[in-house]
Amino acid sequence: MFRRGGNSNSGYQMGTGNYGNAMGPPPAYKVDADDTLAPRWYDVKAWSKRKRLLILGGVLAVVIIILVAAIVEAKKTNAYPDYSKLTYTLADTYSGTDFFDNFDYFTGYDPASGFVHYVPSAQAESLNLTYASSSSAVMRVDTSVTTDSVPNASTGRFSVRLTSKTQYTTGLFIFDVVHTPIGCGTWPALWLSDPNNWPTHGEIDVMEAVNVVGSTQNQMTLHTTSGCTMNVKRKETGSALTTNCLNSTDSNAGCGVTSGKNTFGTDFNSNGGGILALELRSAGIRMWQFARNAIPSDITAGSPDPSTWTEATADFPNTHCDIGTHFVNQSIIANIDLCGTWAGQASVFNATCSGTCEDIVANNATAFTNAYWEFGKFLIYQSS
Repeated sequence: MFRRGGNSNSGYQMGTGNYGNAMGPPPAYKVDADDTLAPRWYDVKAWSKRKRLLILGGVLAVVIIILVAAIVEAKKTNAYPDYSKLTYTLADTYSGTDFFDNFDYFTGYDPASGFVHYVPSAQAESLNLTYASSSSAVMRVDTSVTTDSVPNASTGRFSVRLTSKTQYTTGLFIFDVVHTPIGCGTWPALWLSDPNNWPTHGEIDVMEAVNVVGSTQNQMTLHTTSGCTMNVKRKETGSALTTNCLNSTDSNAGCGVTSGKNTFGTDFNSNGGGILALELRSAGIRMWQFARNAIPSDITAGSPDPSTWTEATADFPNTHCDIGTHFVNQSIIANIDLCGTWAGQASVFNATCSGTCEDIVANNATAFTNAYWEFGKFLIYQSS
């Protein structure tokens, strides 16, 4: 038995059993004998050869999977189309006094909800809203209708929207732009689309700006249905604004790129304008903006070769966008909208202008004196 207390120096005293024999300390507690204990799972030395090979193979498989995934992801990140040289020959020329014969005049309700009346060809000519010479073609917003006119502009001002009779699915387009429209309330654009199948057949904006009263940046943009994004490797000098081209996101902002300072408006016009080049091909869509004093010599010579030009202003590669599916039957369109869903937004309008958009359009005819496009030639090349 055990005793507590007493004078012993030890806290433990040997007891005696029932027969007077001394009792030793209790035995160590063990479930199994040493030779019957199972080895621990982490005891590598105890693993069989087969088990070692299986585990080693599993580890190697995991490492290989990780490496392959990393390589695939790296390839995706660095994927870029082959913009190899194409040989282009001239297919269509829009120029001279018959420039406007290449276009239909759009009339009717403005799809962008503009405060505007687009007029037919005869009315545009009678109001001097479209006219052409041997060297250039001009389209403008009406300045003849005042508050005293009958009818006046209380329901919108006269303007022009042109749509080319010929449609294109590929090509190299050279647009000579001499003057861009200026004025509060204006929403000018030079673009390509299939108006009867928008947005299914896509939209390509080559030049676009709103409420320009001085100098600003030109914006180049794509608008598409789902399945076209630009969060990929790109080679461009412009600044990307958004990367999802889907028309139903960001209030149809599209995937835009700004061209840089003074690429639209007063300074652009004062410097004689420039050349806008658009290459539409299966590898992607690229656009360049060249100042009048920096036009590549091969363009001037009539044998344009984009492979020799500087880096594109805007690059929309086919990495995550099937160009041939998203851009079909493109007509060249030029217009000057007024107010509408972009220029007419109060926050957008008041960024550069005062009052309200519709008030200026209805009551201030002189505000649109410089609201006109002037074009030189439009040249469309096709690859052989």
